[in-house]
Amino acid sequence: MASSSAPTRRSPRGETTRRSVRPPRVSRWLRVGIPSLLVLLWVVGGSIGGPFFGRVDQVATNDQSSFLPQSADATRVSERLTDFTGSDTIPAIVVATTSDGRALSDAQVAALQSLATDIAAVEGVAGDASPPVVSDDGQAAQIFVPIDSSGEVREVVEQVRERVSAQVPAGVEAWVTGPAGFTSDLVKGFLGIDGLLLVVALAAVFVILVIVYRSPLLPILVLLTSVFALCVALLTVWWLAYAGIVVLNGQVQGILFILVIGAATDYALLYVARFREAVGEGLRRWDATTRAWRGAFEPILASGGTVIAGLLCLLLSDLATNRALGPIASIGIAFAVLSALTFLPALLALVGRAAFWPFLPKPGRSALPADLTQPVKGLWPRQARLVARRARPIWVICTLVLLAACVGITQLRADGVPASDLVLGASEARDGQIALAEHFPGGSGSPAYVLVPEREAARTVSVLQNASGIEAVSVFSADAPGGQAPVTVVDGVLQTTALGAPGAPAPSPTVSDGDVLLAATLADTADSSAADDTVRQLRTAVAVELGEGTALVGGVTATDIDSIDTSIRDRTLIIPIVLAVILLILMALLRSIVAPVILIGTVIVSFGAALGVSALVFDGILGFPGADPAVPLYGFVFLVALGVDYNIFLMSRVREESLAHGTRAGILRGLVATGGVITSAGLVLAATFAALGVIPILFLAQLAFIVAFGVLLDTFVVRSLLVPALAYDLGRRIWWPSKLGRADADTRRLDA
Repeated sequence: MASSSAPTRRSPRGETTRRSVRPPRVSRWLRVGIPSLLVLLWVVGGSIGGPFFGRVDQVATNDQSSFLPQSADATRVSERLTDFTGSDTIPAIVVATTSDGRALSDAQVAALQSLATDIAAVEGVAGDASPPVVSDDGQAAQIFVPIDSSGEVREVVEQVRERVSAQVPAGVEAWVTGPAGFTSDLVKGFLGIDGLLLVVALAAVFVILVIVYRSPLLPILVLLTSVFALCVALLTVWWLAYAGIVVLNGQVQGILFILVIGAATDYALLYVARFREAVGEGLRRWDATTRAWRGAFEPILASGGTVIAGLLCLLLSDLATNRALGPIASIGIAFAVLSALTFLPALLALVGRAAFWPFLPKPGRSALPADLTQPVKGLWPRQARLVARRARPIWVICTLVLLAACVGITQLRADGVPASDLVLGASEARDGQIALAEHFPGGSGSPAYVLVPEREAARTVSVLQNASGIEAVSVFSADAPGGQAPVTVVDGVLQTTALGAPGAPAPSPTVSDGDVLLAATLADTADSSAADDTVRQLRTAVAVELGEGTALVGGVTATDIDSIDTSIRDRTLIIPIVLAVILLILMALLRSIVAPVILIGTVIVSFGAALGVSALVFDGILGFPGADPAVPLYGFVFLVALGVDYNIFLMSRVREESLAHGTRAGILRGLVATGGVITSAGLVLAATFAALGVIPILFLAQLAFIVAFGVLLDTFVVRSLLVPALAYDLGRRIWWPSKLGRADADTRRLDA
């Protein structure tokens, strides 16, 4: 690289320093004008993008459709629901129980009937709420409320809850649950993303930077780099979501915010380290800027490209939210790289060494000791000396410890969690679901839907009625009150049951494109493992009776099953592809085969250790009910891609130093030169991901711990001890088959 070609000289203290070779003078107008123009462009972009933080809800969605696997049976059924219901609705269920365990009185039932009438008047409720349906034990009643899913579901549910709370009769407790209730609670959990999450993340980063640099101005400049990158990225994503090109939901939004802040700060710190070195060598602002930019350009670009490549592998997923995260997060990383290579250099070119005030870099302070194997001062020179003296024991012990931590993976339960456990803390929908299951079939309000040709409806109903775990079967009918009519099969013929006044005609099933839609009420709660077993057995039975693909089974339970199965399939497919892509990028960057293979191996072991420890914490300390299958996938993509960032920071500098000083000396010098910036970057990234824990969503809390712990493990063990020690032990062989691996400049082992 450019910085490695500068002539060197021996200082009076025996230190090797680069002789300042001044490039051709650049006009003062250009030295001031170019940085000023870049700053102005970013300020304009950030000013335009900033207000869009308050407009994210205009294009974001947290409804179930944003998470569905595209090719699954449940998705195909969901797309056809409006053909039979006449409107796109999501059901809420008002559950009312007596507080003393007695049966509901006639007066209480009448009051609930009046409540149902009033609920229908709430704006956003599509049609009439059902009359109260009293349980067999007489102690509870449920009211079905159809809510327009195209509107603000949470706001409608909250209005319904307010009305229920104000009008529930004396002696009765009531909750609003069902799919709409859980959607409302989930959306409420994401509300802190725009405000609380950003405040916590930025505050954590600022405190760390102040401690590391002991400067009031530099942390502000670094944070401005991150914030402006996020503003412009959000502006781009908002318009893409508005145009329907990408799907933006709360989960993707939260990860975007954290990823951009963390990555932009990391890249900024790498540039700051190079700029500080240049200033410490006595270069003026413009010369220091060009030196730092040339030194930081390749590793920052390679790091960002690696993360983007890993994220774009998520496009191979069949889950809508995974495919959305890939391009959206990649856009964020692209602007993080662009900001770190344009906006921050422009700021530092204008501010100069004053950015480090009051501890200004002084000439000679940044020079590395000539022989790092001899007694030295400072944390990282001592670390380098330790690696030089005990390389093999260090990497062997580190590897054994990490492998031991990997054993905890056997305790990881990443096969899905009930929807009722997705929200941490209080959840009215969860409490209502518990009350509902005590008095009604657990699947009330969340039936399994079966889309079947009309000619096969009777045979399908027979299969449903003979299946275990199903309480009742009905067919969608526009003629029936509530839109559904109970069905039976008599002599192989489908018959509907007349409802309403005696003598009323039996309603006819609604037929769309030759199909009818059946609803099977499950005996167990829709998000329970028992309900999963029922739906899986039902799919098998229908396929055997009617033939594969004749009938499609959907609904809440089927959607959960398809999402979990798809997540497991994605995990198996995407992880090896991410590893292969990153391996190729490292080979191109380091011009080697051995070094990239070793680095990928350390990343895999580090990820396994992080996941193993996380599994023990989730199960034994926090008592989580399990994890979504996407948690290990997301953790892998972020830890591997971001962990490779630190590999690139370290090994690109090691290669630069090796070209001038030999491999083993280059490894030690690279460790000293990058130790501080990698540690700072690791602390910042861990703090930003840990901030996800303030959002009370199980998925984000687990992802926050896995990535934060994994980044710290990478920072303090893998990048500080394991990789340098292993590389030092191998010597120039790590560069095979490049010319650097065949050079004879590293024939003497530095283990004095």
